[in-house]
Amino acid sequence: MGEVSTTMKMEDLMNYSNNLIEVLKEEKDIANLRHFLRQASALQSQCDKDFNDVQKSIEDYEQKIHTCKQKAAAAESESAADAKLDSLQKELEEEQNLERQLREELRYHKRETVEEQRQTIKKLDQDQVRAQMKLSMYASVTNTIPYLGNPSRISGHIVERDRKVVEKFEFDPSTATTFDTCNSIWKMIDLA
Repeated sequence: MGEVSTTMKMEDLMNYSNNLIEVLKEEKDIANLRHFLRQASALQSQCDKDFNDVQKSIEDYEQKIHTCKQKAAAAESESAADAKLDSLQKELEEEQNLERQLREELRYHKRETVEEQRQTIKKLDQDQVRAQMKLSMYASVTNTIPYLGNPSRISGHIVERDRKVVEKFEFDPSTATTFDTCNSIWKMIDLA
C-alpha cells in the first residue's frame, strides 16, 4: 500500500510541473509583464486619440473639398472668368494633396503602432519561454515539484526517477524560518 500511495500518474506529475512553473516565476517577470501591458494600453490610447484627430481632420478637409467642388461647379455654371476657375481648381488640388498626405500619415501611424505591439508581444512570449526553461532547469537540478494549491504552506514532491519514488514534503512557514525550511528541503533532496 505504501508503494501505491507514493507512485504518481503521469498526468499528476505534469500538473505538478505546471505548478512549479508558476511558483518559480520571478516577481520581476510579473512586474515586467504588467509594465509592458500598461505601456501597450497607453500606446493604444494615444494611437486611438491620434487616429480620431486625423480622422476628424480628414472629414474637415473632405467637407472643404466638397465646398470647393461646389464653388467650382457654380463658377463653371456662371461662366466665371478663367482666372477664378483656375484659382478654385488650384485650391481643390491643394486640398486633395493635403488629404492624401493626411491619409498617408494615418497609414504610417497605424503601421508603426501595430509593429510596436508585435514587438511587445514577441518580448512577452520570449520572457515566458525563458521562465519556463528556467523552471524546467530548477526541476531537473533539484528533482522537486512544488504544490501551489495552498499558499499558506510550503509543500510539494521530490521525485526520484531512478527508483521511481515520489516523496511528499510539507512545511508550515509560521513554525520555521525560511532558512530552516530551505535547509530541510535541501537535506531531503540530498537523501533522495
